[in-house]
Amino acid sequence: MTYEILKIEKTDNIALVTISRPQAMNALNTRFFEEMDQAVAEFKLDTNLRAIVITGEGKAFVAGADIAEMANKTAEEGSFFSARGQKTFSSFATLNVPVIAAINGFALGGGLELAMGCDFRIASSKAKFGQPEVNLGLIPGFAGTQRLARLIGMADALYLLMSAEMIGADEALRLKLVQKVVEPEALLETCLTIAKNIASKGPQAIKAVKQTTIKGFDMTLTEGEQLEAAQFGKLFGKGSEGEEGMKAFLEKRKPNW
Repeated sequence: MTYEILKIEKTDNIALVTISRPQAMNALNTRFFEEMDQAVAEFKLDTNLRAIVITGEGKAFVAGADIAEMANKTAEEGSFFSARGQKTFSSFATLNVPVIAAINGFALGGGLELAMGCDFRIASSKAKFGQPEVNLGLIPGFAGTQRLARLIGMADALYLLMSAEMIGADEALRLKLVQKVVEPEALLETCLTIAKNIASKGPQAIKAVKQTTIKGFDMTLTEGEQLEAAQFGKLFGKGSEGEEGMKAFLEKRKPNW
């Protein structure tokens, strides 16, 4: 597939994905989901990849779903479109590397849902956030009702979902919707620095941290502890990543991953 909406640049072992529909504020349409699904499939095959950064071109990260495409959908078509978006954003969790949202501007509706599908979020101080779907007589369709409450708590999520209030980056940070706020000119540099830092760690350990944390989130504490112990053990043994990491530490050198 030829990419028309996504611009993908790989430098060393980090992929920068830029959503490029600036004339439509990067609104999400069917073509976007097709391209993102293709990108995820390619990322899964790239054994050298260590991190992914997603951002938007222009003044928006993503300003929402494409209303022009949605306006004439039937109930069945609307449900399918919702499920399609949910599947795409959920696929980020199946990747073995971190997916970082670099939120450069408006992250509204589907844009906030895209950001919440990422592993964590770094925001420009000028970024704006919101789930304005009720203004259109709709609700979020790409897991916004589910992820927002899990990230910031039920009461704050219901307030934002029902009021459709748009909040700034500082408020998003206070709510722990984002992990860091930086000046606009420092956004990509900050995200790429974070990506490079993570890329320097043991790749099997990063994979295990991501998958164990995500899977364990929906388990009881006891089940999660058992999962962690099993994954912990897999990093030991002759020829393992853990063996190399611990040996490098004791020998006061950088590990050879």
